[in-house]
Amino acid sequence: MATGSHSRSEGFDQLNLRLGQVIKRAEQALITEKSKALRQFGLTVPQYAALMILARSGGASGATVARECMVTPQTMSTILNNLEQKGLIERETSHLHAKVLVAKLSRSGRALTRKADKAALEVEQRLSSEFSETEESQLRELLERAVKALGGQD
Repeated sequence: MATGSHSRSEGFDQLNLRLGQVIKRAEQALITEKSKALRQFGLTVPQYAALMILARSGGASGATVARECMVTPQTMSTILNNLEQKGLIERETSHLHAKVLVAKLSRSGRALTRKADKAALEVEQRLSSEFSETEESQLRELLERAVKALGGQD
């Protein structure tokens, strides 16, 4: 029995050494901390991400925001509906295509996005402070290389 427990423990230790597992743990830690920071604004991390894309773009279709956030259009539709119900975005028909709705930040959405971004940035700065400038640069390069190696976007 001890041998079975021992090898099962070794298996879990081996899992924790796998690169994908380490990356996933780092991502989960970041999302957890951002979630805590954004809770005071009544936002989830996906809602915040959508607001940031709309702030940067000045307005976009749900499909465009979904691609940028790396979620399905159906998921983004739910996110945008929730943001619209909160009065943080407004949607209007595109002047290019009658079946496409363009989402834009409302005045209150712009104000909340600025505040939420400061809180999210504090989390990222906490992470960044753990590394020297050289280490952070190397980490960015290595993660970009990982994305490229796995066929991700450039």
